[in-house]
This record gives sequence, structure tokens and C-alpha cells, in this order.
Amino acid sequence: MVIQLLVAALLTGSIYGLIALGYSLIYRASGIMNLAQGDLMCLGGFMGYTFYNILGLPIFGAMLCTMVSMFLIGCVLERIVVRPIFNRNVSSSALILATVAVSYIVQSLELVIWGGAPLNMKSFLKVQTITFLGVSYQTESLLCIGVALLCMLTLHIFMKKSSFGIAMRAAAMDPIAARSCGINVDQTNRITWAISTSVAGLAGILVGPLYGITTTLGTAMSTKGFASAVVGGYGDMYGALLGGGVLAALETFAAGYLSSSLKQLVAYVAVLIVLFIKPRGLLNVEAVKD
Repeated sequence: MVIQLLVAALLTGSIYGLIALGYSLIYRASGIMNLAQGDLMCLGGFMGYTFYNILGLPIFGAMLCTMVSMFLIGCVLERIVVRPIFNRNVSSSALILATVAVSYIVQSLELVIWGGAPLNMKSFLKVQTITFLGVSYQTESLLCIGVALLCMLTLHIFMKKSSFGIAMRAAAMDPIAARSCGINVDQTNRITWAISTSVAGLAGILVGPLYGITTTLGTAMSTKGFASAVVGGYGDMYGALLGGGVLAALETFAAGYLSSSLKQLVAYVAVLIVLFIKPRGLLNVEAVKD
């Protein structure tokens, strides 16, 4: 039972972690919190359903089309929503409220286009389960865990080693100094939002066969992703998945050994304890901006 609960925690944690990666990426590169991340994940799931189930594209083609579409949507959001507000030099709370508005707009569009009924995405893999040491594992769960780890490593290398990733972090720390060094701050912010939205879309298409796709899934996932990012260390790529794993493990083991009705209580009480002890998260990440 322990192994089964552990695999379930890793699966749930990988989904939380992918959403937390989007939060951390935007914050690390621009110092902004995007509270629409969960609903953008759902939008990616609906688009993946359209490409894979309706249009009949192969899964990798559907993933690529979904990520490219979400990338473009991220560029548009940054250009027509975030950038005009940001240029007015208003408080960060105005930007947060703008992302909340985007969240509700996305939910409404999903209802209009795809309806309110849950959608079931076809399985990606021919082999549904594999058995190891007497325990059966859902192959799509293992795929989800692997993709989450790959995304974390790729984004970390991109932010730390690539010239564009370094430019993104420089633009977040001091936009004026970055501009004086020839960095296009507007472009770096736009690409940051686009990448973050693509990651959310990837998470959406991955959860399709596991949980189904509904317009209400984004709200719950957004909260869990945000909590994961804060617990791990807001703005840290590794902290995003670590926080997701911790939160999911607390929920899963509380449901397995105590009661499913107590899992939220146990998980969030533990989150509060962690933040009392380490306010900057488990990895003790410094804030990008004060």
C-alpha cells in the first residue's frame, strides 16, 4: 500500500509541480503572480482534446500543436493584458486582479466552445499498466511524472545557462539596468508568459486521460499549484516540483491512512507549519523583488 500511495503522490505532485513551474517561471523572470495558471492548464487540456480526439492527430502532434497554440496565447495575454497595465506603473495588486479576470474569461470561453460536460480524452499509450514488484502502475502516470521532471530540468538549464534565460532574470531584477545593457525587456517578459502558458497547456493535455477535462478543474489545480510553488520556494524550478511533491504526499497519505475528508485539512495545516518555520520555502529562495 505504501508503494501505491507513493506513486499516486508522485503523479499528483507532478501535476501540481507543472502548474507551480509556470508560477515560478513568470515570477522569476518578471516578478508577477499569474493566478490564471490553472485555467490556462484547462484550456490546454481542451485544445489537446480537440487536436487528439476530434481532429485525430497523433499524440506528439497534438502535444506540439497544443503547446504552440498556448505559446501564442501567452504572447497575446502579455501584450494586450499585462503590458498595458504594467506600463502604467500601477501596484502589483492590479496585475494580480487582471490575471484573475483572465481566469474567469478563459472559463467562460471554455463553456461557450466546449460546453460544461466533462470530456474524456483517449489514452495516449497502447500499454495501459505495467507491473513491478507485484504492484501495477498506470503507464500514463509514469509518463506524466517523467515529463514533469524533464520540464523542471529543461527550464532550470534554460534560465541559468542560456543567454536569453539570463536576460529574462536580469530584466526581472532591474528593468532599467537591463535596458541599458541592450536587453529587450518587453520581449523577454512576453516570451516568459508564452513559455509559462505552454507548460500549463502541456500539463492540461497530460491530465486529460487521467482525470478528464472540466472547466472547474483549473480552480482547484491553480490553488494547489500556487501552494506548491510557495512551499518549495517561489521562483525556483526545483522548488516547484519539490513543493508539489510535498503537498501531494501529505494529501495522499492523509487520505490513505486517515480519511479522504481530512486530506485537505492535514495538507494545508502542514503547509502553514512549513511556512512558519521557513517563510521563503523549503529551498529558502530569495524574492526576485522586494
